[in-house]
Amino acid sequence: MGLVNWEWRGRLAANGAAALLASVAAIALSAQLANAQQAAQQTDQTKKADEEKAAPAGATLLDQILVVSRTGETAIESLASTSHVDQEQLDRRMATTPNEMLLGVPGVAAQADARRVSTSINIRGLQDFGRVAVIVDGARQNFQRSDHGTQSTFYIDPELVKSVDVIRGPVANTYGSGAIGGVVFFDTKDAEDFLKPNETWAGSVTGRYESNGKGWTSSASGAYRFNENWDTLGNIVYRNYDDYKDGGGDTVKGTGFDVLSGLLKTTIRPTDHSELKLGWVGSSDGWNEISGGVPVNDVDLKSNTFTARYNITDEDKSWLDLHINTSYNKTNLDLTSLVAQKRFNPVTGLPVVLPAGSQSTFDVGTTGIDIWNTSRFETNGIAHELTYGGDWVGDNVKTGGAAGGDSFYTPSGKRNVSGAYVQDKLTWDWLEVIAGLRYDSYSLKDETHDISGDRVSPRITVGVSPFEPAGLAGLQFYGTYAEGYRSPSITETLISGNHPAGVSFPFLPNPNLRPETGKTTEFGVNYKQNDILEAGDAFRLKAAYFNNDVDDYIDGVTLSAFDPTSGCPFGPGIPICFQYQNFAKAKIDGFEMEGVYDAAWGYAGLSASIINGHTISYEGDRADLATIPSSQVTAQLGLRFLQDKLTVGGEVQYNGKPKGNAVAKNYTLVNAFASYQATDSLKIDFRADNLFDVKYANPLNGSTTVAVYEPGVTLKLAATMRFGG
Repeated sequence: MGLVNWEWRGRLAANGAAALLASVAAIALSAQLANAQQAAQQTDQTKKADEEKAAPAGATLLDQILVVSRTGETAIESLASTSHVDQEQLDRRMATTPNEMLLGVPGVAAQADARRVSTSINIRGLQDFGRVAVIVDGARQNFQRSDHGTQSTFYIDPELVKSVDVIRGPVANTYGSGAIGGVVFFDTKDAEDFLKPNETWAGSVTGRYESNGKGWTSSASGAYRFNENWDTLGNIVYRNYDDYKDGGGDTVKGTGFDVLSGLLKTTIRPTDHSELKLGWVGSSDGWNEISGGVPVNDVDLKSNTFTARYNITDEDKSWLDLHINTSYNKTNLDLTSLVAQKRFNPVTGLPVVLPAGSQSTFDVGTTGIDIWNTSRFETNGIAHELTYGGDWVGDNVKTGGAAGGDSFYTPSGKRNVSGAYVQDKLTWDWLEVIAGLRYDSYSLKDETHDISGDRVSPRITVGVSPFEPAGLAGLQFYGTYAEGYRSPSITETLISGNHPAGVSFPFLPNPNLRPETGKTTEFGVNYKQNDILEAGDAFRLKAAYFNNDVDDYIDGVTLSAFDPTSGCPFGPGIPICFQYQNFAKAKIDGFEMEGVYDAAWGYAGLSASIINGHTISYEGDRADLATIPSSQVTAQLGLRFLQDKLTVGGEVQYNGKPKGNAVAKNYTLVNAFASYQATDSLKIDFRADNLFDVKYANPLNGSTTVAVYEPGVTLKLAATMRFGG
């Protein structure tokens, strides 16, 4: 089966999904009977398993090692604003979209169009054009298409993901150039996470139904262990959803979709201290774009990511801990006009008719190489973790199609971004210091432009753990100053032509754009304590205040043709132009908090983020920043029963209207969930999202031409059957 050829995706239908879920449900009933008959035999095994089970202490999300960490830190240990979402949380959220995977992560929001499958991530009010580095298994996701609303999108099915790591702010300067907002790393599933220790092979099937949009999800996984040093995993997911209804009971047209996604990954361990992971993640999607309630474009999308990750260490993981990652991501999006459309010629600005059947193409290929090593040693009682490496990312954008088609406003071109860095983490008793430097350079060119630039960005972090008494021993304070460097994108620099529809006005290229420089100051606290209210419980807390000044911030501005200094020419349309320009700076500050209490009976969590931001022009004019998300407070509670086989709980999230957003409103969402591990082979999940059917819109979509309301109450029911041997 070809990895890229997904033409047969349409052969899967909702009837097949329904049959799958019905079959699994039937198995569930029979399994319950079998479970009752075998209860006596399993009592001793269950008791033994309970005795061997690790205590909850040290098992919270903040105690799990960050996959993205280059020094093997957990979130609670890191002197930075970091978060981790694990497989248990992902299962509980029954996510249909990447946005749902990130529920309650402080400082993080997601923007999507009506279909919800293509997503742009916002961290601390920064998004689009690489300000947030979105990485899947080490591969940068740099697809971009000029449109109203979000610009940069990526495609990953939540069923393929086993964990998500988030790093907020430019402290992530060892993870590639441009991430002045932060990094979101999606780690896909592995065979070793799926196979039990005594199994050679295993498989699972999942069927899920969602009430709002009458959507079906079918998923199948299979893993095989050739020997102790070689295993492989495959996963396929099909989703088919109709248009959903918002909280007011109105159908939101254009929100239905059907998408086929897949994953192949193999892990080879040549020696006891080396590992090679080869992987592929792909999606094939098709939908209709709606305008005025009428389908106007047929869209076909194919996204494929190929990765190779190699790690080798010495026996003690001291001087050698070498990682070599290579990747290639290719996204192809084709638009075919379903009806004749009135447009404007991108060169002359004169009216044209785009006939039915006209095509526009967007092809974005991103190649990446990332190499680093960490050496661990001591000097005069001071422990060092010295990390040094380099990376390169190349974007190749090719767009084309009929005159007046959408592709003319996403320019073709090539951009290369590279960097090298060194960072030393020094630890002495109660003192921890992280000092680093990163060098970035970029080049951007098309047929008529060749632009380049470079910069050195520093980072310094100091953490102290000054207390020894038992109740305060886990308290740590830190302060950070870090800088990041983002080069202008191809679109920001080279966009040209005339606005395609509605009214005609020119887009002006700006080859003189200066790169953005993010300068962040952050003060934070980490706190961890065990055995507080009962033996084995755990409390973890991270909180931080940050201030980020983004010098030479890039944003779109409207120029007047009546102003002779603007460079905006008079044309056949309205007398304005659109151009990306530098502002003196964007100033963003805020507070974030994430805490969790975990005990044998359950867990309780609370997270919050408050973000404010504005731009300042070179003339000193101040304006609200349109990408500031809602302030959020999210409370979570989960209760465990039946020896942890049953977990029930809920989430309450308050969203506060961003300052300066004319269309946003305050709203509160309530969700509920239940998960039951009926047998070793059968798991049943239930979830209710937006339980009180609130009608609300994402504030980040406030700048788009049409307000898209989010789904109203949505009930989800799933059953997963696992087998192996």
